[in-house]
Amino acid sequence: MLQKPESGALPILRAEGEKDGGRDGETQALAASQEAASPLLQETPGEHLGARREEGPAEPALAPRGARTLAAKASARRRAYRRLDRTVAELVQFLLVKDKKKSPITRSEMVKYVIGDQKDLSPEIIARAAEHLRHVFGFELKQLGRKQHTYILINKLKPLEEEEEEEDLGGGGPRLGLLIMILGLIYMKGNSARETQVWEMLRRLGVRPSKYHFLFGYPKRLIMEDFVQQRYLSYRQVPHSNPPECEFSWGPRSNLEISKMKVLGFVAKLHKKEPQHWPVQYREALADEADRARAKARAEASMRARARARARARATETAGISPW
Repeated sequence: MLQKPESGALPILRAEGEKDGGRDGETQALAASQEAASPLLQETPGEHLGARREEGPAEPALAPRGARTLAAKASARRRAYRRLDRTVAELVQFLLVKDKKKSPITRSEMVKYVIGDQKDLSPEIIARAAEHLRHVFGFELKQLGRKQHTYILINKLKPLEEEEEEEDLGGGGPRLGLLIMILGLIYMKGNSARETQVWEMLRRLGVRPSKYHFLFGYPKRLIMEDFVQQRYLSYRQVPHSNPPECEFSWGPRSNLEISKMKVLGFVAKLHKKEPQHWPVQYREALADEADRARAKARAEASMRARARARARARATETAGISPW
């Protein structure tokens, strides 16, 4: 089942077949817990609530007033958590824009212009923004000295200019980070994602699909004209959809060049979990790794066979030539 993320939060990638379950981790995240989920690919693991009820005694039914109180508290937690996610996304964009001037960024500026009355959560917000910058845009948020609250961004990947000179995406760069994000969304959605889900994910990253972005250019054009035409992504209309909808899936070039296990590892790193946390995707990734290993072994065996054949041909040719 495809799940549409709620408006105003950062992207939520859930594996196909998972269901939402309430959890107290949201409260811990608001208290700057170390186990808070990443703002990029936040995932709420499904819970087998039925199995738990069978193991323990039946819980007494809540009175209407008690049920309303619990629902109100849960709703307030969700609103606070979505606000926290929005603040992280806004801080990422603020840091990227400030970095264009190559001037240090102070924590007081972050609080004044972005964090505001969430100052008590600033360590958590800054940490999550730094994680976002590292994984998606290839920047490291570096603090200048232990006691100074001044930061700079360091580009850990190749400059965009170098990337544009290559025929393909190359080995890194912000554009590759964006592609991996889209491939991760597709993979966790059961190997296809609706077009609207991709555009919504970009918006929650603070990237408007049709608006110019100084790292990606026009993101929608980049996706449709580069990623699709270069066969990193496949784009087609969903059969029997009414009204008509289109969806993205992995293109043949991604299947050849990009390991599903590496993409799953990327998602797992953002969640601070192991890839085995998603058993369906993990089994598929293991099968993909096995296929790649067999294909590599066949290619190497073929190369060795051709090398032996060439060596025999040279030996035969040499033996048939008389020195006289």
